[in-house]
Amino acid sequence: MSKTTFDDLLDAGVHFGHLKRKWNPNMAPYIFMEKNGIHIIDLHKTIVLLDQAAAAAKQIAKSGKKILFVATKKQAKDIVAERIAKTGMPYATERWPGGMLTNFATIRKAVRKMTTIDKLMKDEAYKNLSKRERLQLTRERAKLEKNFGSISDLTRLPSALFVVDIMKEKIAVTEAHKLNIPVFGIVDTNSNPNDVDFVIPANDDASKSISLIIDVIATAVEEGLAERKLEREKRASDQAKAQAKKAAKLDAETEDNKEA
Repeated sequence: MSKTTFDDLLDAGVHFGHLKRKWNPNMAPYIFMEKNGIHIIDLHKTIVLLDQAAAAAKQIAKSGKKILFVATKKQAKDIVAERIAKTGMPYATERWPGGMLTNFATIRKAVRKMTTIDKLMKDEAYKNLSKRERLQLTRERAKLEKNFGSISDLTRLPSALFVVDIMKEKIAVTEAHKLNIPVFGIVDTNSNPNDVDFVIPANDDASKSISLIIDVIATAVEEGLAERKLEREKRASDQAKAQAKKAAKLDAETEDNKEA
């Protein structure tokens, strides 16, 4: 699990909140002090809550379920896309298409459209299309890839959402609430922690802060997936041994019958 220390969080600027006048009073339990008009986040609480969030994310991954990561803000999108792609989990970093969760069937149609275009491009009939038609298809495929490529493996609703900025991604958070999908969130001092199931009080603007927290959660997901793989391999091995033992017993019984 997370080996993140207080100093790691400090170095990444996780403790820097927003200006005092922009604060959300519900964040009071997570604020350590005010300095030069800026709220300072209590990193001792961040460490505890980050570990809890990582443990929960690990269990979700271990159970074979998906967490959808959402981060469309400029300083977060590349960090999330690069790190989360390595885990194999879905992510939305270009934009949040309204109805991604509440109208999931329509989103799946858009994803299937990519597959249809891919098949067409490999078909002989594609060569007979005009240059203009081929260009239109290529452009449509590129647009679909940009918006939905990172969720192409999401065949059913995710078991959880991880959101970098819960205010910017409020539509995603609202959709998750409607469907009772738990939300993990990096929650800054200007946000409402009551909108999130797994609160990670932290600076949601600094790329270093975002990167550190995303890495902790991604590592936990990878640990969960690795443990799931080991358990499946052990089950397969145990089944193979049991079958071999059963076969050996049958062979022995057959030999005994022959001798009798």
